[in-house]
Amino acid sequence: MNDTQKNNLFYVCSLIEFIGRKTSNRRATIVKILGKKELDRQLELADVNHSLSFEQVSDEIIEYFNIQEGHFDSVGLCKYNVPSFQAIGKEYQRLIIDVSSEQDNIVEVLYAVFQSFISDEISDFNSSVYYSNPEYLKYSYLEGKLLA
Repeated sequence: MNDTQKNNLFYVCSLIEFIGRKTSNRRATIVKILGKKELDRQLELADVNHSLSFEQVSDEIIEYFNIQEGHFDSVGLCKYNVPSFQAIGKEYQRLIIDVSSEQDNIVEVLYAVFQSFISDEISDFNSSVYYSNPEYLKYSYLEGKLLA
């Protein structure tokens, strides 16, 4: 994966986190609503969308896909400092790169990671999971549960 592809992946992961926070939805819900075709499209548009605000891009996506308000307020429930949506986007980007191989379709891996148990764990800002070592997140994801 080249640097442009990594940057585009970071952008899309951050956008998913931003939309999830804005609509109080699980990140898995957002990627399910968007679907793989739209995720692929967003990766292709990321170079252009970098110049737009996350607010503008998210508003367009929320309206187009009619994303309703959910009941997963990870920010409001946080008792501590809330990590930025971009810090969380970076965690997802790193995890997706770590668990993928050169032969993998990055959209498939992105979709699988956001649909897995690890997504809610990363979004629980009252836990220390998102601060965890990237290797811990990788092997927990691959194992299908948080490692002891």
